[in-house]
Amino acid sequence: MRASNYHINTLKEAPAEAEVVSHQLMTRAGMIRKLAGGIYTYMPLGLRVIRKIENIVRQEMNAAGAIELLMPVVQPAELWQESGRWVQYGPELLRIKDRHDRDFVLQPTSEEVITDIARNEIHSWRQLPVNFYHIQTKFRDERRPRFGLMRGREFTMKDAYSFDRDEAGALASYDIMYGAYMKIFTRLGLEFRAVAADTGSIGGTRSHEFQVIAETGEDLIVYNPDSQYAANIELAESGPLIAERAAPGRDLEAVATPGAAKCEDVAAFLKIPLETTVKSIVLATEPAEGPARIWLLLLRGDHTLNEIKAAKVPGLKQGFRFATEAEIVEHFGCKPGYLGPIKTVKPVHVVVDSTVAMMHDIVCGANREDFHYVGLNWGRDLPEPEAVADLRNVVAGDPAPDGKGTLAIQRGIEVGHVFFLGTKYSEALKATFLDESGKPATIQMGCYGIGVTRIAAAAIEQNHDDKGIIWPRPIAPFEVVICPVGWGKSETVRNTANDLYEALRERGIDVLLDDRDARPGVMFAEWELIGVPLRVTVGERGLKDGVLELQARRESEATKVGLDEALDQVLAKLDTL
Repeated sequence: MRASNYHINTLKEAPAEAEVVSHQLMTRAGMIRKLAGGIYTYMPLGLRVIRKIENIVRQEMNAAGAIELLMPVVQPAELWQESGRWVQYGPELLRIKDRHDRDFVLQPTSEEVITDIARNEIHSWRQLPVNFYHIQTKFRDERRPRFGLMRGREFTMKDAYSFDRDEAGALASYDIMYGAYMKIFTRLGLEFRAVAADTGSIGGTRSHEFQVIAETGEDLIVYNPDSQYAANIELAESGPLIAERAAPGRDLEAVATPGAAKCEDVAAFLKIPLETTVKSIVLATEPAEGPARIWLLLLRGDHTLNEIKAAKVPGLKQGFRFATEAEIVEHFGCKPGYLGPIKTVKPVHVVVDSTVAMMHDIVCGANREDFHYVGLNWGRDLPEPEAVADLRNVVAGDPAPDGKGTLAIQRGIEVGHVFFLGTKYSEALKATFLDESGKPATIQMGCYGIGVTRIAAAAIEQNHDDKGIIWPRPIAPFEVVICPVGWGKSETVRNTANDLYEALRERGIDVLLDDRDARPGVMFAEWELIGVPLRVTVGERGLKDGVLELQARRESEATKVGLDEALDQVLAKLDTL
């Protein structure tokens, strides 16, 4: 490719709404252009990156035995109504009507359509297992699209769906996809981590996220540096931090704590460790009939509630909300900030975090404004807690659940997710097959997604500096850019650059020759912004000494190489990138 025949349009400044590095740099480098909120045109440079990501994904999916098809972007509402997600999915599901007033959706995912295919195409156990995938446009009507391709409304995703005769077969298919994903993200040249995760709205019972490590990531990844344990913070296990509860050391006493409505304020006022305090979180559930049920969750003062874990507590599984102030006053006789489990006005359902269940001489709210109890002990001042659960987010330094060392936390960007679905969708849509005995059986399913366009943004979040993007070689728009200095003035420069360009093309290298005759400073800055992994500079001054200059995007200094060995040196340098 020659720059004079290509479209390159970089910008000095990023748009004001570009909050994250990937959005800023993709816009400045001319890779994307905004059309509407969360909707972008992929410009030629950006599309080259996306196509390279797609090719790696496609190659590994094919190698893993998956079969490519292509499902529509527009899907009939009937399938979503049949699965129950027409209502469950919420406002992110963009609903539209055709000219006949029939309901359709712009697909955010394809579980319903692929299950419909399975129930119509798969009839016998002899057709199983099978795994279908496609790479297709998705649309999710985000309330607040932001961060460019990181959280857009329209995006490209690879989703795959496996179909098996039984759970053992489905888990084997899951493992195959897990292995394929490990190969995909390794080939993409990204630092990543596979972590155990919650299944979320997709459903199912087994799930892993693939997270690109980046300080700007929205997700917190919990891992054990001394073992293979890794999990999203939503799922990371946090057992009791106290092995055995100590005996009471003081009597229960209500003490004045004027204006101290937070555990941090109480600890400072009483000059006690924050770890001796307990915070009260009040939730409400809505039964089919009657008033709301009120729940009191107790966590140590320095810990935070994990809502995903709370949603797994019996009684809270069907959904909960935070209680209103009026409901709190009605049940506790006190406004928030001074709440506790002793002497509530009306009965509440108490759930205790596993660490709080092992504490003694607890400091907690007294259900009286400006007062807290000190010296609260289980079994003496309150019955032993009946409902004990893991309710909190882990923190760095917690003991690892596998018993090997302590946990660390880093940030990541989710770019892939694999789920074992079981029969969640096949039961709802009645996707069955005849087993070996000729009896109907429900198909077991798995689903596997990769955010193709999100990977491009995540790669930049992980790989950039103050000059611009630093693409990993496998997904860079070009692997090599040849920058001739004095293109319009020197025939020797032109001939040398052309010869190297043709030689690299013959070797299958994705190379661009910048023949626009730009000033060196402008040309170099533009390609540093775009992030091509290797730059070759051809200048008349160097040619007089028989040398060219090679500079990897990640390196601060150029290397001079002899003209007669330039091709071999470029190829050797690429092998290190």
